[in-house]
Amino acid sequence: MRILLAGASGTIGTALIRQLETNHEVRRLVRRAPKGPQEVRWDPSAGELDVDAVDWADAVINLSGAGIAGGLWTRSYRETLYSSRILPTRTLVDAMRKAANPPAVFISQSASGYYGDRGDEVLTESSSSGGTLLADICRRWEAEALRAPDTVRVVLARTGIVMSEKGGALPKLLTPIRFFAGTSLGSGRQWWPWISLDDEVRALEFLLTAPLSGPVNLSAPAPATLDAITLHLGEAFHRPVWFRVPGLILTTVIGQLAFELLLVSSRMEPRALTRAGFTFGEPTPEALAGWVHRTVTS
Repeated sequence: MRILLAGASGTIGTALIRQLETNHEVRRLVRRAPKGPQEVRWDPSAGELDVDAVDWADAVINLSGAGIAGGLWTRSYRETLYSSRILPTRTLVDAMRKAANPPAVFISQSASGYYGDRGDEVLTESSSSGGTLLADICRRWEAEALRAPDTVRVVLARTGIVMSEKGGALPKLLTPIRFFAGTSLGSGRQWWPWISLDDEVRALEFLLTAPLSGPVNLSAPAPATLDAITLHLGEAFHRPVWFRVPGLILTTVIGQLAFELLLVSSRMEPRALTRAGFTFGEPTPEALAGWVHRTVTS
């Protein structure tokens, strides 16, 4: 397939390119001058994208968005969280609507934050949205993607907490564990909808041809509480998990970011993905811990 990728420079995008380029032709959208034929310049803040780039593509994958933990949630950064997701998605969709031959599929990133803080409730693709800031961002983000032409199969990839040794939540959990200072956060009973980076990129490739549209939860089939995840990581590295940081301290120090990123509980299940036949490489917390140990120590 010919794939146009937005958001190629992030942790997921970098790994996804390596996965896709073995079987597909990939062009990356960049905001600087292109360095070769596999790059296409665009300016999503101004809504500028050459329609020919979309006409060329069989599929468009949109991973654009400023990091949720990229800064304190000041008013300015909250606006960045919205605009860095909505404007690129709008620009891609507008180009599709103008294209003579729109792509067959549009995979637009969303997030587990869509569901908000839901305690022990099992969350499938049909579950309602939550009341948090991230839930509002996701609703608006998804609404932009669904403006794509009727001929385009739109997949809303509601990605959970991606576990990668190169970024995100995992290094923040793993570093203290390796130094005998393993820590859990808040009550530890909050459900984290985790997924390994390998499974994340394989799932995105799977969605290029799988007969799915609309929301698709991207998380491991065995959801786990944060306590369970940290304990399994500790066991894999033969380290104890000694400490707990109270939620009150986290929210006092870093505010709403701490609550929405670390303390919300989202017991998300990838029902659509598993029913479509996707097989996870790391389906359980134990498998995740083993994969992390092999990756870090290899």
